[in-house]
Amino acid sequence: MSQDRDEASAGPQPAEPERGGGAATSSGPTDDDGALAPGAIPEDEVAPRSKSRWAFARELTVIVVIALVLSFLVKTFLAQPFFIPSASMESTLDIGDRIIVSKFTPQHSPLHRGDIVVFEDPKTWGSVPQHRSLLKRVVNDSLVFVGILPGGGDHVVKRIIGMPGDHVVCSLACSTKAGPLTVNGVPITEPYIDKGSVPSTTPFNITVPADKVWVMGDNRNDSADSRFHDGTSHGKLGSVPMSDITGQVVAIAWPISRIHAMKDYSNVFAKVPKP
Repeated sequence: MSQDRDEASAGPQPAEPERGGGAATSSGPTDDDGALAPGAIPEDEVAPRSKSRWAFARELTVIVVIALVLSFLVKTFLAQPFFIPSASMESTLDIGDRIIVSKFTPQHSPLHRGDIVVFEDPKTWGSVPQHRSLLKRVVNDSLVFVGILPGGGDHVVKRIIGMPGDHVVCSLACSTKAGPLTVNGVPITEPYIDKGSVPSTTPFNITVPADKVWVMGDNRNDSADSRFHDGTSHGKLGSVPMSDITGQVVAIAWPISRIHAMKDYSNVFAKVPKP
C-alpha cells in the first residue's frame, strides 16, 4: 500500500520519447509554434481514399470518351467493320466473316466494275425490316454508330457488275452456263463466281440508270441481288443508287484463318468499253 501512495503523490514525470518507428505515426504538428515533430507526415500529403477513387474514375471516364471519339472518327471517315450474315457472297465471303469497309470509296475515289461494296438496303428493293425491341435497337444502333459493333442488318454486300449506262445481258445460254454474261457486248469470264454456280439463274437484259450500279452476289444460285429485285423494269428497280453505297470492302478481318485483303478483279472488265 505504501508503494501505491508514493506513486499517487508523485508529480508528473517527463514522457520518454518512443523508440523505433513510433514517431512516424504522428499525423500533425505537436509543438506550440506549429512545427512538426521529427518524422511526422503532414496531413495534406496523405491522399484520402475517396479522392483516389474519384481520380481513378475521372481518368477512366476520359479514356473511354477519347476511345469512343476516335472510334467514331475512324468509322465515319476511314473504315467501318461489318459482318456477313448470309451465303450470297460465298465463297469470297463466308457467313460470320468480319469485313473492313473503306469509306474512301466512293466518297473520295471512283468505283469500278468488280468492286465489292456495302450499301444500305435500297427502298426500291422493298426488303422486310427486322423486328427487334426498342431497347435492343437503341443499344445496337448506338454501338454501331460509334463503331464498337460491326454494321449489318439493314446493309447489303454485293459485287458491282455494271456501272451507270452499262448494258448488262445474260441470255438463255448464260443462265445454263453455256455462255458468260456480257457487259456492253463484251463476254465476261468471272473467276470469283462460287463453284457450281451459273452466271445467272435467270436471263436478263438491262441498262443501268444514271447514278446507279448493277450488283450481283458471287453465289449466283443463292443471291437476292439486283436481278431478284428488278422485275421487268430493265434495270430501274434492281440497280442500287450510288448515294446508298457505304464503301468498298477491302479486307476480311476475322476469323484469323481468313484474314486477307480483297483481290482486285479489274482485269476481268479491262476490255469492256465505256457505254
